[in-house]
Amino acid sequence: MQKIIAIGAEAVISKDKDKIIKSRIPKCYRLPILDEKLRKLRTRSEAKIIEKVARIIPVPKLISSDDDKKEIVMEHIAGKKLSDNLEKLPVTLICKQIGKSLAKLHDLGIIHGDLTTSNLILKNKEVYFIDFGLGFHSNKIEDKAVDLHLIKEALEARHPKIHEKAYKAILAGYKSSKDYQKTIKQLERVKARGRYKQQY
Repeated sequence: MQKIIAIGAEAVISKDKDKIIKSRIPKCYRLPILDEKLRKLRTRSEAKIIEKVARIIPVPKLISSDDDKKEIVMEHIAGKKLSDNLEKLPVTLICKQIGKSLAKLHDLGIIHGDLTTSNLILKNKEVYFIDFGLGFHSNKIEDKAVDLHLIKEALEARHPKIHEKAYKAILAGYKSSKDYQKTIKQLERVKARGRYKQQY
């Protein structure tokens, strides 16, 4: 029996035993034909990304994907969500692992798009990346820098006491990226744009 565990802007997440079902919900503000097309494309794109990144980093196993139902069925990762537990865990070790995995994603040309500690789960000493609903393919340095900036902002908002230590460890792990220097340079520009918006 399915049990709804979360309702997001894009989808309803349900749990059925050891499976997670993600169903993209219709948007009444969009034209029905456009809404149908977008939900189908995003479902297909997310499934393909999960299959691709599963070869290089820990992610839930894709069980099935149905474009017509706009539904993805995945393995349930029974671990600790970092948004609720990071402060109680070995922060440096875990965050360095996050940085290394993110470097692998970016080197593969995949941008997560919603990198927060709510989308990271620790199980058996491995950090699993979940929810690639906003993920996309890109090799642009700007997109990689924005991904890094997102996790920085998420740490500041959710984990204010340890955010500096955590982000430093993520950057240490991210050094394994082939575009590390370029991305860090662009990251400074992204952060500067954020400060400018805050001031005005």
